[in-house]
Amino acid sequence: MQTADLSRVMKALGKNKYVLLVLALGLLLLLLPRTATEDGTAEGAAVAFSTGEGNDLDTSGIPLDTESVRLAALLSQIEGVGEATVLLSAAGAVVVCAGAESPSVRLNVTNAVSAYTGLGSDKITVMKLQNETGGNQK
Repeated sequence: MQTADLSRVMKALGKNKYVLLVLALGLLLLLLPRTATEDGTAEGAAVAFSTGEGNDLDTSGIPLDTESVRLAALLSQIEGVGEATVLLSAAGAVVVCAGAESPSVRLNVTNAVSAYTGLGSDKITVMKLQNETGGNQK
């Protein structure tokens, strides 16, 4: 009796059974947990948000000023960058570095910031660090 019921249901579904199967698999994928890295944070890009109260945090709860310092230290190690300062916000990132006159350095810095923050290149600005005499070198 149950086999007959199952056959009627399958026949009634017709071509729609494949659509339902795909939907069921999609729901199953949504329910699967995200994998975590060794430090307990979820894999993926770190996206920053602003509380508007001076307590700006990234998604792992680390203050943005700490992340800015960490990112600046990393960027300073890229060939040609030199000294770097980073300002991160939910709207984008600004990097001021000594080697910004070089297009390849700007590209490398933009790619590194994008990989670290998940921001698109249109949200990242790389600018030349002012020289010690107060003006930009030409």
